[in-house]
Amino acid sequence: MIALLFGLLLLLLLIGVPVTFALGLAAVVTIWQGDIMPLLIAPQEMIRSVNSFPLLAIPFFILAGNLMQAGGISKRLVDFSKTLVGSTTGGLAMVAIVTSAFFAAISGSGAATTAAVGAILIPAMAAQGYGKPFAAANQAAAGALGVIIPPSIPMILYAISANQSVGDMFMAGFLPGLVVVASLLIYARIHASNLHMPVEEVTGVRDVLGAGRSAILALLMPTLILGGIYGGIVTPTEAAVVAVVYSLLVGGIIYRELPLREIPLILRDSAITSAVVLSIIAAAGLYGRIILSLQVPTVISEFVVGAIDSAWMFIILVNILLLFVGMFLEAAAAILIFTPILLPIALSFGIDPVHFGVIMVVNLAMGMFTPPVGLNLFIASQIAGIGIPQIARAVVPFVIILLVDLAIISFLPWLSLVFTGR
Repeated sequence: MIALLFGLLLLLLLIGVPVTFALGLAAVVTIWQGDIMPLLIAPQEMIRSVNSFPLLAIPFFILAGNLMQAGGISKRLVDFSKTLVGSTTGGLAMVAIVTSAFFAAISGSGAATTAAVGAILIPAMAAQGYGKPFAAANQAAAGALGVIIPPSIPMILYAISANQSVGDMFMAGFLPGLVVVASLLIYARIHASNLHMPVEEVTGVRDVLGAGRSAILALLMPTLILGGIYGGIVTPTEAAVVAVVYSLLVGGIIYRELPLREIPLILRDSAITSAVVLSIIAAAGLYGRIILSLQVPTVISEFVVGAIDSAWMFIILVNILLLFVGMFLEAAAAILIFTPILLPIALSFGIDPVHFGVIMVVNLAMGMFTPPVGLNLFIASQIAGIGIPQIARAVVPFVIILLVDLAIISFLPWLSLVFTGR
């Protein structure tokens, strides 16, 4: 039954069946063939998987990201980032990275970050001479910050799956996120120097203050959201609702760049995106129930503990596994499937569950900009107007950079735990 469960899922994914249906079909066929439980349990388990208050944060963060994109918040973040790093070598590529970091601290979504920032900066980078493949690859990689820097939708899913504090997961993402930002900025500068890219006009303190004044309401948003969570004023779910209301007020009333006629379209797009994510969660919940019923975590745990005698070797193997998985599965599905399997083994080696969660999220963030199913890569390619094969070569250096970052984050647990008090 274990072979059927995993083999059928792999087969369905290889022939192009959407993730939700692949998970659901594999689970239902296994239940039917193995007589594991009554089939009536399947819809009940799927409903139970999404019947969770913390999961409400996901549709609200998605909606907040779309409102920010339409309400002028993204543009002001770009303008402010230009005054900070735009006048250095590789300035425009660095602006995309810095702006993505700011946007990531609001939206919690890699796809939303790539779309919102990329729509402005990918054409600008291409026009300045970076080339469309690099411009798209740079933004796709920077968009992955949307799930590493808190708030993060995959971190919420991991916290729920692992029975950990969402607040602790968010705190753990800060320094790893800054490590990734720093490494991407260094590469952007080196790449631009090799291309002999022109340097834009140097900005002064007055320019920074002017752009900062214009973007102050956008910059206050991460403080409002994360400060409310860490201060114990609001839960992550309530903070997501605050983000939606704040985006509506700032974009619609203060900036006046969010027309009423666009709100129904934004709600529709947000509902569609949320439905896709939540349907994956529902199907993965059923799949995970079958995994537990077949005692897969126990079988794998006994094998791994017997074959591996080092926590570091286990982390290396987990990184290899998740890097491969991330190339084919969405982060949400991968977290919900593999957390029940891998976390007990990690705990048996004495690995902190919050640190392990950060390792999982960073691994799966890389899958967002690697073929064949990297969502950020598809979004960036559509904005740039080029095909995935054209971006594939340009994205290789970014994969190497994130691999180095992943090694640092994996083997320096204090980077993830220093702010959590663990």
